[in-house]
Amino acid sequence: MVPLSVLDLAPITQGGDAGQALGNSLKLARHTEKLGFNRYWVAEHHNMPGIASAATAVVIGHIAGGTHTIRVGSGGVMLPNHAPLVIAEQFGTLESLYPGRIELGVGRAPGTDQLTAQALRRSLVGDVDQFPRDVQELQSYFLPGQTGQRVKAVPGSGLNIPVWILGSSLYGAQLAAALGLPYAFASHFAPGAMMQAIQIYRERFEPSAQQATPYVMLGCNVCAAETDAKAWWLRSSALQSTLNLRRGQPGPLPPPVENLESQISSHEKMMLKELEVASMVGSAQTIRGELEAFIKYTGADELIVASQIYDHDARCRSYEITADVAIAKVP
Repeated sequence: MVPLSVLDLAPITQGGDAGQALGNSLKLARHTEKLGFNRYWVAEHHNMPGIASAATAVVIGHIAGGTHTIRVGSGGVMLPNHAPLVIAEQFGTLESLYPGRIELGVGRAPGTDQLTAQALRRSLVGDVDQFPRDVQELQSYFLPGQTGQRVKAVPGSGLNIPVWILGSSLYGAQLAAALGLPYAFASHFAPGAMMQAIQIYRERFEPSAQQATPYVMLGCNVCAAETDAKAWWLRSSALQSTLNLRRGQPGPLPPPVENLESQISSHEKMMLKELEVASMVGSAQTIRGELEAFIKYTGADELIVASQIYDHDARCRSYEITADVAIAKVP
């Protein structure tokens, strides 16, 4: 097995609120740290009633401050929403507070709808060249300061915080390869281009000061329980949430339901079927087999696990089962 990490969308459940969601995130981070997960990432989304991690750097500080060893980072910060200097200062501050534990994954999507993107003061001009320039500018703020350098990130300068490129298309793969950065692909919600993106990234990778060889981390959905039937019942919460988002009706994470397939259209069934490429659902034995098959199929260097489960205890249990079957225990 390869290293496993956690992708937390800080889900706000029906009947819950953001405070409860962020409290659960810290509990889960502490739990998965003990289980041996490698890193804990939170994602930037805006105007999403079911996601509490909009202020991503603040949430990272909350998680890092309540844990001890697990690496904590963004999966990711949507760089077009921000000036690179601001992000450098935020993550420089985090790295100064929690040395050696902070990571910065960046993406180029806004993480929201166009109206909200405008409210974020983000330019909607489609300049495809701006994102690579922003990434390189961001990286420059983490280098040691130079004589005569007029703009520095303080904190940030000289801290060499690891930067990752995130993506769900071939664009991110090409950029990560050109810059010699580790690459995280969002196969947990957009697996269509996964294999082509991995191939392009590995074939075109140029070594850099940060990364000598290509490194691919793939997102996957894991819902583990004592039985396959219970796991699929728990999984219905995430599937309902996905359908609501695709229908343009995002909301809090709903409780699980019986027989979800009987309640949706054939088109929606096909859409959910596409996600199964990077989804593992079932008992410990089922999860073990599906994880092994996925790693063999993709050649992933690491998996980052998303588990959108309504009940927090069941969510923690899912990560326990996953760790039991997939994380090597130190003697």
